[in-house]
Amino acid sequence: MQQSGAWSLYLAATLGVMSALGQSPSQSAPQNNSSYIDSEGTAHVTRVVPVPTTVSPEAQKSLARPASDAPIHETLEERRRKTDEWQSRAGAEFRALYPVNVGAQVMAGVHTKVVTPLTIPPENAHRVLINVHGGGFNSDSGSLTETVPLANLMRTKVVAVLYRLAPEHPFPAAVDDTVTVYKELLKTYQPEKIALYGTSAGAILTAEVAVQLRRLGLPLPGALGIFSGMGDFSRYGDSQAIYALGGFSGPLAVLGKTPRDDSYTGSTDRKDPVLSPLYADLGGFPPTLFITSTRDLLLSGTTVLHRAFLRAGVDAQLVVFEALPHAFWNDPHLPETKEANEIMARFFEKQLRK
Repeated sequence: MQQSGAWSLYLAATLGVMSALGQSPSQSAPQNNSSYIDSEGTAHVTRVVPVPTTVSPEAQKSLARPASDAPIHETLEERRRKTDEWQSRAGAEFRALYPVNVGAQVMAGVHTKVVTPLTIPPENAHRVLINVHGGGFNSDSGSLTETVPLANLMRTKVVAVLYRLAPEHPFPAAVDDTVTVYKELLKTYQPEKIALYGTSAGAILTAEVAVQLRRLGLPLPGALGIFSGMGDFSRYGDSQAIYALGGFSGPLAVLGKTPRDDSYTGSTDRKDPVLSPLYADLGGFPPTLFITSTRDLLLSGTTVLHRAFLRAGVDAQLVVFEALPHAFWNDPHLPETKEANEIMARFFEKQLRK
């Protein structure tokens, strides 16, 4: 049964996928584009989407990889184990491309990874980046893949906050842990020489932490990086009904009118301005870089929050990559990953140099 206001999209990339693999598409696969808007405004859509030639050959190959739409049934323990294993493998691949040192440090009771270049020039010793990793708030899918390239490219220390995870520790635990690390680093670094950034859940946390810092009367960092995020837990964005984690392929539930998962939000009002920064006063926020892609399930959330920053007069830049799925820069094999990391590094270099 369709829920009012939901987008039920049957997005068929089958023709392009099969062509890219040198196979003939099945006769049962949709071969035509179609659309139907019901009386409640719900769209029922079929689209045949070839693999685009506007992206790198490596990205074309990745996009042509078929994936099952069947729901994934795994325990939280299994998800964390698999995510940790993947992060370790991908982190090692990034370290082969971007040599760095990786250590551990407890800062005011909060565990962190400290990622440093092999050498730090004297002029970079007075600046630091803080990363809040992705992973759906319940696992770590970025403390290496999101930090290693920037530490190397910027020849600057990056501190990855290993914040407490949901659902055992819902909002505001992760925000509080990140604020704790930030306050600890303020003892050594000037706020204008600190950049705060993250991907996915970490991108959401980046904006949340910035709002909380202002609420606490603490100085804001010199720059923010919101890479595939959102700022409103009270509503779904359009792209969340269209794309799965892998873009067009993979399991995707039909969405209802309002979000129901409270594993991270807990009992907090979903329009609380820290939880959902779209409802906060964003005026005076530091320069911010937003990055997303056209098959990103958080494409809508990223662009909506970017516009809110612009309305508040913030120097906010938006980069949208073609065709790639959510947080593609976690894939070390894509030329677009290299480009995205270089864009991030240049932005932070410029802002922290001021």
